[in-house]
Amino acid sequence: MNRWTVIVSGGMLEEEFARSVLENPEIEFIIGVDRGLEFLYRHEICPNYIVGDFDSVSGEILGYYEKETKVPIRKFNPVKDASDTEIALRLCLDLGRKNILILGATGNRIDHIWANVQCLKIGLDAGADVRIVDSRNRIRLLDREITLSKKEAYGPYFSVFPLGKSVEKFNIEGAKYPLKNHKLTAYDSLCVSNAFAEEAVRITFPEGIVILMETRD
Repeated sequence: MNRWTVIVSGGMLEEEFARSVLENPEIEFIIGVDRGLEFLYRHEICPNYIVGDFDSVSGEILGYYEKETKVPIRKFNPVKDASDTEIALRLCLDLGRKNILILGATGNRIDHIWANVQCLKIGLDAGADVRIVDSRNRIRLLDREITLSKKEAYGPYFSVFPLGKSVEKFNIEGAKYPLKNHKLTAYDSLCVSNAFAEEAVRITFPEGIVILMETRD
C-alpha cells in the first residue's frame, strides 16, 4: 500500500471531498498551507507541518497552532519568488516524500491553477508522483508511456496536453478517439475530452512531457 502526503493548499477546498481524502488510511503526512489551515482547524485535523506567508489565514487560527501545538511552522515573507504551494511541494521533497496529493490547487483563479500545474514538473524532476486532485479532476505529468485502466480511472474522460515542447510520435490506443504518430502541440484542442473504448487505454510517446487530466462531470 502506498503512503501518501497531502498538501492542503489555500485554493478551493470541497469540504466532503477533502475530508474523505484526509481520512483515507493511506494518508500518513499532512502539510497545511496558509488558508488551508482554516479547513484543518475547522475539522480538528492537526497537520504534521505548516508553511506559508499567512496573508490569507486568520491570526486566531495561526495563533492556535503556534501556542497550542508543537507542529513545525515555516513563515515566509509575502513578497517572495515562489507560491506557498510550491514552497510546500519543495518541503515534501526535502523530507523524502515521493507520493504527494495537492488539495486546494484548483478554484476560481486560473492563473493559480496553471501555476500549480507547472509546479508538478518540480515533483517529476525529483522522481515523485505528484497529483492535483479535486472531486472532479485528477491532474499529473507523464514523461513515459502509461496504461490507464477503465476500472481504476478517475472519471470517464481524459485529456492530454504537452508541457513545454511539442511531443512527436504520440499515440493513444483503446480510446474513443485513437491517435497514431501524432504531433501533440500546445496550439490545438485535438486531445481534449477523450474516453475509454476498451477496458484499458495505452498512451505512448518516445520523449517529452505531457499533462494528463482525468475528469468527470
